[in-house]
Amino acid sequence: MDTVQAIIQQQIEAGTFLQSVQQGQQVQQEQTNYGEEDEYEDEEGTYKGKRSNTLPIWGNQVTMNLNTLVLENIRESYYYKNNLVEIDSFQTLVEQIFYQVKHLEPWEKGTRRLQGMTGMCGGVRGVGAGGVVSSAYCLLYRLFNLRISRKQLISMLNSRQSVYIRGIGFMYIRYTQPPADLWYWLEPYLDDDSEIDPRSGGGDLMTFGQMVRTMINKLDWYGTLFPRIPVPIQKEIDERFAERKKKQLREEDEWQGESSEKPAEDGEGIGKVLPKVSKCKHHLRHHHCRKHRKNCPAKAKR
Repeated sequence: MDTVQAIIQQQIEAGTFLQSVQQGQQVQQEQTNYGEEDEYEDEEGTYKGKRSNTLPIWGNQVTMNLNTLVLENIRESYYYKNNLVEIDSFQTLVEQIFYQVKHLEPWEKGTRRLQGMTGMCGGVRGVGAGGVVSSAYCLLYRLFNLRISRKQLISMLNSRQSVYIRGIGFMYIRYTQPPADLWYWLEPYLDDDSEIDPRSGGGDLMTFGQMVRTMINKLDWYGTLFPRIPVPIQKEIDERFAERKKKQLREEDEWQGESSEKPAEDGEGIGKVLPKVSKCKHHLRHHHCRKHRKNCPAKAKR
């Protein structure tokens, strides 16, 4: 009896052989699910197509659309050259974010030297002119070079380990994903009330919903710039914001109308706060799953 047969015999005697086979089949099924044809639903209707686990990269395939000065400082930083370049595991990089990232600015506090510099990339002649680049941007660039998958990116957006794991996930979307896909990625988080402070040293506490709005509507990000969104796509995003606002106001009016029809008993209803129209927590975590979106409750589709 060879080694393989001996292991199988031991598993059969212990009653774990069938369980091992089922687990292997489940893993294989999960790996093959990406690429299968599946129906998915969006605001315009139901479509049929392939869902790929491979993320597209928009813009420059080498620089990640980063500011030249920021990019050069990343490549020359001790942390990136001596620690991150050798890491080829997504999970290890996520652990590095958990332990090393305390803000989402491109520069460490107090290291940015602006004297004698003009323009967005003034002083590019010397890498040190930028200051000490932050660990957040070093890790962001390493994730880009690792070419993380869709599934890995979604796991970052929904992480419960650290708000900065989520924050870097949103920054990865803003820097690398096609502008036409930004609304698809970011809209489900516009009502996220979880808080984060992106500023180095603190003092700029905001919700993830506010941060996502900033990423969509503004180019400036703590002294550096996000990639510019083409004007037609930006107009489309603005229109979707307006439609979303109208829908929320309409739902609030409907709720007020329903509540006014019901007589208040013993002062009931006095001082009540209107419910905030938002997506259910389950939808926030699974909105990218097309099977979930197809069977999603009405509240989650708001």
